[in-house]
Amino acid sequence: MPLTADARGVYPIAPTPFFDDGRIDTASIDRLVDFYLGIGATGLTVLGQLGEAPKLSHGESVEVARRMIRRAPALPVIVGVSAPGFAAMRELTLEVMGAGAAGVMIAPPNTLRTDEQIVGYYRQAVDAIGADVPFVIQDYPLSFSVQMTPAVIRRIVGELPSCVMLKHEDWPGLEKISALRGFERDGSMRRIAILCGNNGLFLDYEMERGADGANTGYAFPDMLCDVVRLSVACQREAAHDLFDAHLPLLRYEQQPGVGLAVRKYLLMRRGLLASAAMRQPAPALSATARAEVEHLLGRLARRDERARLAPPG
Repeated sequence: MPLTADARGVYPIAPTPFFDDGRIDTASIDRLVDFYLGIGATGLTVLGQLGEAPKLSHGESVEVARRMIRRAPALPVIVGVSAPGFAAMRELTLEVMGAGAAGVMIAPPNTLRTDEQIVGYYRQAVDAIGADVPFVIQDYPLSFSVQMTPAVIRRIVGELPSCVMLKHEDWPGLEKISALRGFERDGSMRRIAILCGNNGLFLDYEMERGADGANTGYAFPDMLCDVVRLSVACQREAAHDLFDAHLPLLRYEQQPGVGLAVRKYLLMRRGLLASAAMRQPAPALSATARAEVEHLLGRLARRDERARLAPPG
């Protein structure tokens, strides 16, 4: 099931579950994937930054990807293969594509500054992994310090037919979506899928600007599925009402540094992870932060029953 430019919907970014001692929790992987299938996710992304990919060995990365691919045979699975060098990127790509991945996601290294460097990097990446492997551009300048203009993305799409999706995480970035869809309308760029990350902070208006869905890891991905569905159905106010109810918790979860700890705590509270542990080095979630999350959950439960959880044990 190769990834194509027709991808739509919600591709949750799956965290990598760990036990408190740092071992990978495969039972929680299975629960997560089953949950994503049940809420109507249209794909999955594994080994992204929020999957703590840099903390995994090569062998662990392959096994996590394989397990998720096997658990969700009906869904396209995108695997993050970003690496400091192309040899490691190629090796991981070959293994996960052989295991049934639909495509790979590639983030730019933070050393790139000019347009030529950015386009050249993706050209070299395709040379390394093979022109037959569908790939996703991860455009997240707040994290990678690489500024990709719409014109640069258009060049990559034009030069590299295997580019089928943009993971859009620029901020502010609404005008970028409009510019890219404008290129498609005037015929200067072929269509690609645009799925949005950045924890979905602007998903309500990103959908209205022409995005095809979400590719992020908020602890309530079922809400993201609902917002995308309502947006596609032109139920604008219902989509905004639901999104607005979640926005305080979503914003809290997006805090740099501690955000993944918050997300894993929430996923544990929802019964999807056995432990909220991150692999070291990792930030600790203080008792005060946990109390704030519980307060936000309680407020959200007034608007969305999915947040009405049993008290923490």
